[in-house]
Parts: sequence; structure tokens; C-alpha cells
Amino acid sequence: MLADVQGLPDGRGIALDEVGIDGLRYPLLVADGQGTKRETVTTVGMSVSLDADVKGAHLSRFVEVLRAWRDQLGPDTVLSLAEDLRMRMGSTSAQVRLDFPYFLERSAPVTGMRSFTEYGCALDARAASTGSALTLKTRVPVTSVCPCSKAISDRGAHNQRGYNMIEARPAKSVHLWFDDLIEVAESAASSPVYALLKRPDERHVTMAGYDNPVFVEDMARNVTQALRADSRVTAFRVYVMNDERIHNHTAYARLDWSSTTPARPA
Repeated sequence: MLADVQGLPDGRGIALDEVGIDGLRYPLLVADGQGTKRETVTTVGMSVSLDADVKGAHLSRFVEVLRAWRDQLGPDTVLSLAEDLRMRMGSTSAQVRLDFPYFLERSAPVTGMRSFTEYGCALDARAASTGSALTLKTRVPVTSVCPCSKAISDRGAHNQRGYNMIEARPAKSVHLWFDDLIEVAESAASSPVYALLKRPDERHVTMAGYDNPVFVEDMARNVTQALRADSRVTAFRVYVMNDERIHNHTAYARLDWSSTTPARPA
């Protein structure tokens, strides 16, 4: 038998909040809302709490658990992954952080040409003896037409590329996934961003954006309005950022909301 050094007792009486691995790149199959699984590469952080009398964590078990779940990641399994890690390590709590590009196949608005659009997504899952929690994060590219520029210009209006970023905590035992948040983020803007547009599509996107000008404030409020009305969401943060085209700065708006926090005075 080889010596199990990590399993030896420690006599210093100091418990650790987190012990684990970080920065691991690993292939992953992630479910999407279109009924398929997409292959991607995730950057992984996994950790567990360590009791005061335990010398160390068995780091190889982190990768073993990740491999066991890598081909079945979806809204119904993320917390199970974290709970499996917690039980496997014999810990009070476990955390799993996954950052990855998430691809959805989208149709151009007029021609229907299909292409994949990339969204930056992340999962934070925590399992503990007292309960569990999950946070979904997504960074959605959008375009926005400036309402002020449209109102004061004789011809046209300036527009910019930006991002609607959402962090959302779903209610227990509900189906909430990145597709839902991406739809909210894109609907809040002047126009979504497409990987492939033919001339009829570009014409449509240009005119549709011009007909729907929005400030960063508008987009933040549009996202907030949609998520507050969604009973699947218990808390969220929205952060909207525009890379201003005629200014030497970016513009942003942010809002945090929780169903348990009283509304701000009007």
C-alpha cells in the first residue's frame, strides 16, 4: 500500500474555506435549448472546504468527477456535479466554476442562412450540507442605435457594438438555461449580432436597429423588466456596456435585483 499523505490528520486546528484546482482546460459537452449538445472547451475551477483535522484534499478526484460529468452538463445536472464532488471528497461544501464559449445556431432574419454565434458563458455551482445554489452567467454581443443621435441628425444615426451581461440565480427545481438569458439580452437591444448576413439580412438589421434606438439605460431596464417578470429567476445582476463609436470612452449601466430585497423608492 502506498502512503496516503493527504489523508493524515493535521493538528493545527485550522479549517480552510476552499482547497482545489483552478485554470484547468477541459473538453465539455453542454446541452443547449435546441435539443442538442455542443462540444466546447471550459476553463475549470473546483474546490471543497477542508476540515481542521484533515491535512489535504485528493486533487486527482476533482478531475475524476469532472470527467464523469463532462458529457451530460445541462440545467438539471450542474448541481448534481457539485454534490457528487462534495460527497466524493467528504466535505461540508463544494464549488464548481466553469467558463466556456457557448455556440448557438441562428438563422439570418430574411434569408434564413444558418450560422453559429458565440456567447461567453459561465456556471457557478455550490453544494453544501445546508443546501445548494447555482448562478448562470452570459455575455451577449448586441448592437444599439443612439436615440439622441437619431433625434438630432438630418441623416442616419450612430450605432455601436456592446454587450449585455447577465448573472442570474434560478429558483429551485426549475429549467433556466443560457438560451433563456441570451434571448432576453438580445431582445433588449436594437439588434442581435449575427455571424452570417447576406445583403437582404443586412438591410433588415440596419433598418430594424434604426427603428429601435436604445441607450445603455434602456437596455438595462429592458433586461430588468423581463427578468423580474420571470418566476424562474430569484436574483440577477445586469451589466450593459457600449463601446461608443464617436466618444473616447465606453458607456455602461448596472443593476442588481433580488426577489427578497425591497424595491427602491420611485
